Amino acid sequence: MAIQSLIKIFMPKNRVFFELFEKVSDNVARMGGILKEVINEPEFNKRSALIQRLEDLEHANDELTHRIFTELGRNFITPFDREDIHYLATALDDIADHIYAAGKKINFYRVDPDDTGMRKFSDLIEQGVIQVKTAVNELRNMKNLRKITEALVKINSLENQGDDIFDFSIETLFNTEIDAKEVIKKREIYQVMEIVTDKCEDVSNVIESIIIKYA
Repeated sequence: MAIQSLIKIFMPKNRVFFELFEKVSDNVARMGGILKEVINEPEFNKRSALIQRLEDLEHANDELTHRIFTELGRNFITPFDREDIHYLATALDDIADHIYAAGKKINFYRVDPDDTGMRKFSDLIEQGVIQVKTAVNELRNMKNLRKITEALVKINSLENQGDDIFDFSIETLFNTEIDAKEVIKKREIYQVMEIVTDKCEDVSNVIESIIIKYA
């Protein structure tokens, strides 16, 4: 009995980590969809309500991320490297933070989001977080490596497109916007949205490292 109890203590709580990561990735995917709604909503007050939903989901993810770190401290054995768990949790949290920041800045700066660059970025972000969710959900058993790999390839492609959209948006902004304040505001929003695609790629890189080690 003593040996069985000791074994139980050292057994990894796979289910706990995977459930937490899946909840985080689901929230992130929902945030991507809401951000797209923010971009397509012309009314300031309706955008504010959507941004409040982003804030609520961002706070929920902060709590989930804290729980992941707490479980990391409690468990001697984990489903994959402790370092990778930490990196994955941090990268997912960064996605949520920057999606919320993008939505918040639109209303904070009172910027009209009816903008080609912002719409293109919102499309990329929505696609990216869906692929992130797909890859994270497949980590539980790693039986469908092709599905994971396809998601990671798409995420990396979307990040490259994000770089192009950023360059295009900045060039268009400088060529068409005569108000210096608007240039500064929109440029900052573009930067935050581009960072979201970078953070999706960070998640992709961590997951790629995990499947190379354990698949």
